[in-house]
Amino acid sequence: MTTSTTSESSTAAPLLDLQALVVAVRRRRRLWCSMALLGLLVGVAVAVLLPPPPTAVTKVLVAHQEDQPNDPGTLIRTDVALLHTTRIAGEALRSLKSPEKPEDFMRDYRGTGLTNNLLQIDATGDNDAEAVARAKALADAFVADHVRRIREAADAEAKTLLDQRDRMRGELAEVNKAIGDGAPESEPKASADMESLFARRAELTSRISDFGRRAAEARIGTSQLIAGTQIVDAPRAVRHSLPGTAATNAAIGLVLGLVLGLAVATVGTVVADRPVLRREIAAHLGASVIAELPRRSAGPWRRRRIRAAGVRLTASLARTVRSSTEPVSLLELGCARSTSLMALDLARALAAEGPVVVVDGLPGPQLAGRRPKPGDPTVVSGERAAAVSHQERRLGVGSVAPGTAWSDLRYLGAQTVLVVRAGHGSAAWLHTVARQLADQRITVIGVVLIDPDPRDRTDGTLWDGPHTALRGRNERPARQNGGGTSHAVQAVGEGRPRTERLPMSAAPVPDSDQEAR
Repeated sequence: MTTSTTSESSTAAPLLDLQALVVAVRRRRRLWCSMALLGLLVGVAVAVLLPPPPTAVTKVLVAHQEDQPNDPGTLIRTDVALLHTTRIAGEALRSLKSPEKPEDFMRDYRGTGLTNNLLQIDATGDNDAEAVARAKALADAFVADHVRRIREAADAEAKTLLDQRDRMRGELAEVNKAIGDGAPESEPKASADMESLFARRAELTSRISDFGRRAAEARIGTSQLIAGTQIVDAPRAVRHSLPGTAATNAAIGLVLGLVLGLAVATVGTVVADRPVLRREIAAHLGASVIAELPRRSAGPWRRRRIRAAGVRLTASLARTVRSSTEPVSLLELGCARSTSLMALDLARALAAEGPVVVVDGLPGPQLAGRRPKPGDPTVVSGERAAAVSHQERRLGVGSVAPGTAWSDLRYLGAQTVLVVRAGHGSAAWLHTVARQLADQRITVIGVVLIDPDPRDRTDGTLWDGPHTALRGRNERPARQNGGGTSHAVQAVGEGRPRTERLPMSAAPVPDSDQEAR
């Protein structure tokens, strides 16, 4: 029990296989490359079809009375917010003598705080001259409004100080009158009162002078702030470069499209759960991958290698069929055309030893409906399979795609080679295929993988059965280990036990460009 538990925990599949995820996303490169290309084209189209309107820019130096070296930019953000008010927009429109509403005009310009005291104004128009005029009107309106607010604040402060000074002057007059009315007396109490009045008069005189000085300083500081607020960069039209804008938009669209495509491909891969690695397909089908064939639509520089791989595959399958005492079938999943061509090549290789009849059980007209060529083997449909002579070698071709009549697969052959396209079937469907073939007592000799990933270095061989661990082949009862009962390894299908792992030497894993023979 301890050995079984350890074996199960060591072979437990991870929650998320990063290698399989990367391979699956890389196989969907058409999707994310198309999304990236689409983003690039959209960026270029936006730059060409939606060019930016004529724009003018100007900069205004804004002086604040509350300026501090550690100001985080609150004052300039306030100026930006004040720029987007109907008061300033209305003043600018009145200087332009435009009937446009301030609310509509506010959508055609914006302010940006470059530093704590530098404000940039961008305005758009129907042409460059109008944009420049709008930017100048806005800058003038903002400066005038800022100066007016400074003066109003200074006047209010000066008025408050002068009111305080006048009030104290009245109090000083009362103190002077009290001092003049008081007769000199020799009593100590009268002398103390006179000293108090003289001290109060000195205090009031000092405060009156202070309020007058502060009122004068308030007006003097206003002049400095007014002089410091000015237009430092005259309004000018902004020149737009169409190639530069198109390149920028294309780069942004390319990056966004690529990120979106990768996200969609990743989510789709996780949701679909379609195995692409050899080890995953072999584990889900319960049969070893005996060969693989690259995609036929590869580049011209790889066609010779693909043809050589097809020749090796045909020779390997021919040896397997010759050594079999029962009819053999090729059952496809996601690669009907490749399987039909493979069956014809295999039948031509076997025709030298005797007549060969290909029984077409595919749902489409891949074989039975094609026009025969000279030297092609005889192809019959599934309905005419019973009329085939026993002296002729039968080679069945069928499908295990969804919708398959499972009970008819037995008539194509008692043994089969599954021809599976990598990444086509889901893990659940591969389990269904393995279970249904086990129920029909169809022995799976092995799996031929179509369109494998070129960088897949995983081993597609199952080492938990006799010989090459081909599912259901040469099965024998589980041997006894010492005095206890050995644990049989349950197959993927229902009710087909596998024998326990036997010692054997591991064969080398074929490269992506080699076939496992």
